[in-house]
Amino acid sequence: MKREDYINWDAYFMGIALLSAERSKDPNTRVGACIVSEDNKILSVGYNGMPMGCSDDEFPWSREGNPLDTKYPYVCHAELNAILNFAGNDMKGAKIYITLFPCNECAKALIQKGIKEIIYMSDKYAETDIVIASKRMLDAAGVNYRQYNSINKEIILSL
Repeated sequence: MKREDYINWDAYFMGIALLSAERSKDPNTRVGACIVSEDNKILSVGYNGMPMGCSDDEFPWSREGNPLDTKYPYVCHAELNAILNFAGNDMKGAKIYITLFPCNECAKALIQKGIKEIIYMSDKYAETDIVIASKRMLDAAGVNYRQYNSINKEIILSL
């Protein structure tokens, strides 16, 4: 008799995104992403962080102040990192699991790569212009998006 209490694909891939987010050095917002093929194979993962060669210790992590002294002009978002980390040739028809709804810049990149579905955990910036613009573009491009439906199962990793 096979085991019946295994997790579903959504829980599995969102778990990978959550685990990826734990790699982020950002003291305020940790975001992870997992891109998956149509046949449920992991294509790539990413998290928000500084670009390669830009020291996590030398660039700012602040959210406020002079724009050049904040993280915003420097940090590479999880979705973009997952796209850039992809070693294959084609993402058409893939889906992305992400812990935070994508901004307008990441939405553009996801659309261009052929991502067809976004499964997100949080949409805490839903009322901001960048997320409203993101949803407008995703709708126009026919990209589906839905909030992750938690299975309410705790999995503890002992590292």
